[in-house]
Amino acid sequence: AVVHRVKNGISANYTEAYMRRRDPDTMVIADNLPSDKEYFSKRFGYDFDILRKETIEWLKKQDLAVFFYFAGRKNIGSGGIAIAPANAGFFAMDNLPIPFATAVVRDLVQRGEKHIALTLDARGGEPIRLLPTIIAQLRSDHLDVRLLFLETNDQDLVRRFSETRRPHPLADGNRSVSECIRLERSLLETAANLGRRLDTSLISPNTLRSWIRDFVQLDPSGLTLFFESFGFKNGIPLDADFVFDVRCLPNPFYDTDLRALTGKDTAVIRFLQDQPLVQRMLQDISHFVQDWLPEFLRDNRSALTIAIGCTGGQHRSVYLAEQLAHRLQAQRQVARVIHRELP
Repeated sequence: AVVHRVKNGISANYTEAYMRRRDPDTMVIADNLPSDKEYFSKRFGYDFDILRKETIEWLKKQDLAVFFYFAGRKNIGSGGIAIAPANAGFFAMDNLPIPFATAVVRDLVQRGEKHIALTLDARGGEPIRLLPTIIAQLRSDHLDVRLLFLETNDQDLVRRFSETRRPHPLADGNRSVSECIRLERSLLETAANLGRRLDTSLISPNTLRSWIRDFVQLDPSGLTLFFESFGFKNGIPLDADFVFDVRCLPNPFYDTDLRALTGKDTAVIRFLQDQPLVQRMLQDISHFVQDWLPEFLRDNRSALTIAIGCTGGQHRSVYLAEQLAHRLQAQRQVARVIHRELP
């Protein structure tokens, strides 16, 4: 593809039927034409046209950067336009060799770059263990350095490599995918505890983008509480610091009028507000967090994830995560909500 390389990345548009069958984890079909891929409406539960209209209305209010490109070879390719918010401007670099990170970042800062995003992984092998030293060096330059560590469970990783038919970056012809994953976890063990951990298992690309946007906008000088709802049927979030099991509480799922709703809907909220056990659980978790919050602040923690789990992650855990965040926000504590199972 012939594309324009821009500060925020690159863009490409695939119109051929062949490309509609590629990359099952990163593409859904927005139209209703025949395809062996998953449709947007099936994955997210609503028509793509709704999202398209919302996006256009949002873009009307933004300062935009417009880039024209041509994808494909002459006479058989397709032209297109990439439109992005102009204020998204991070200077981004992918797979930068770890030993060069300090020098490269310092050079970019001297050139006047104010927002720099680096993606690092285990492809470089042992040098990834130098990351704590590199972060300390950059912070000694009085730079605001934040680390976001993305992880997922082994089962999901194996599935992704199987569906995309791509080798693991650490594959050497002798290791299986599972063995490569174990080696990768070993190499990244130190880095995982340096910043905010984010479990990407079972979440959509749109949800991940929203979480990362929140992370970038947070004040790094204080502690941010993340209340994450989840369903035990899909496993415990890998990024959780505390896990509360609320499956013992009355379940709106068994009320046919509430089954299709979530813990954010008024009818479910009223149902759970009327349950003494639910309110007792809410009080207990709230008191626990508030009692220990000063200790976490003294420990210089920048983020703390409290995971609330019910069976499906749709009703009880969603309600409690929302209520807990509201309570802490009312006390001027920075709190965010993550609903892993909701679109």
